[in-house]
Amino acid sequence: MADALRKGPVYVDPRASVDLPKTEADQLAEKIKKADKPVFVAVLPAAAEYPQATVVRDLRSLTGITGVYAVRLGAGFNAGADRQVMRKDAVDNLKGAVRRSYASDASAEVNAFVDQALQQAKGHAPASWGDSESRDSTTGMLVGGLVVAVAAGGGYALYRRSRKRREERERAELEALHVLVDEDITAFGEELDRLDFSPSEPGATDAMRDDYTRALDAYDRAKQQMAAATRPQEVQPVTETLAEGRFALAVLAARRTGAPLPERRVPCFFDPRHGPSVSDVNWCPPGGVLRMVPACAEDALRVSQGGQPLTRMVPTDQGAQPYWNAGPAYVPWAGGYFGGAGGVVGGLLAGTLLGSLLSAPSAFADGADGFPGAADLPEGGEFSGADFNASDFGGGFGDFSSDGGGDFGSGDW
Repeated sequence: MADALRKGPVYVDPRASVDLPKTEADQLAEKIKKADKPVFVAVLPAAAEYPQATVVRDLRSLTGITGVYAVRLGAGFNAGADRQVMRKDAVDNLKGAVRRSYASDASAEVNAFVDQALQQAKGHAPASWGDSESRDSTTGMLVGGLVVAVAAGGGYALYRRSRKRREERERAELEALHVLVDEDITAFGEELDRLDFSPSEPGATDAMRDDYTRALDAYDRAKQQMAAATRPQEVQPVTETLAEGRFALAVLAARRTGAPLPERRVPCFFDPRHGPSVSDVNWCPPGGVLRMVPACAEDALRVSQGGQPLTRMVPTDQGAQPYWNAGPAYVPWAGGYFGGAGGVVGGLLAGTLLGSLLSAPSAFADGADGFPGAADLPEGGEFSGADFNASDFGGGFGDFSSDGGGDFGSGDW
């Protein structure tokens, strides 16, 4: 079974084929592959060789690939995921929901789980799914229990392919972010020019000169940081720097005109190039719900008059999209502007693709995935062997109320 899942996303024990017929299993496998996500599904009979207490953890150990694992065992269902791929709370909530809604229909249950997991899982499909020209990943012979673990040489080959694939994807994401951040830096430089401030001009004060120096330093530092960035995650400090520089400019502009000094606020939600926000407005994204978002003066006026704000659009495979619906590649960019905004972030992007990532607790504090060391862990779809946190794969296969806190090692199905 583990060998089959290294070759494809779905395994059905022949004795459980009535629960997920081959045609439906093939369709499920194709859906997962097309989504390019590390989601694994096993449909098994209730048999002695599949111990309820450990089967999901054992399957993850022997398959050796980081990802989301869903198991239908007899009439029970359980699932787990490596923490860097999908948050434990998300897995627990999702498996509870599908149990309550589809427990009597194995096909509907696993498909409902997969449909949601594909939207939430981070990472990519394992490189090994594309290695064989002829395979049937959904069925196969099982010779007593979980089969042979990855041999050392094979595991290393998987690791190298996964690493190469990640590096290629990171390069593409960094190139896209480079374009976006270069536009931000250029716009900031143009703001500096338009301000037309001279430290020696009549009426200039030391406070004004300090503001101007901070803005210039931020401009230079952002260019240096972007030039030195080698990974998408390294873009976050660049946009943090730009946000600091734009606030310094706003303070300087207020001092020169005698206006009240602005309070420190996050950038305009609709486009951070507009500078710091000045107020919160009620706004509803297409198909979404009303929420309060910080806006610059111009966008706040447009929204209050029933108009459309000037939204930052970014390129995606589906064409230009608002940045908040452009996918996880833009998380580092948005994280620098909004990631440190505390409670603002949770409601700001709620219900958007980017919001599900930015609103995770400590999402930008200790690692890309909200816990210390996350950035150093292999991402979804990469080979890690049995080196994973067992507590990520806990819980039972029974009713949602008896999940045992989501541990993969105990509880009822």
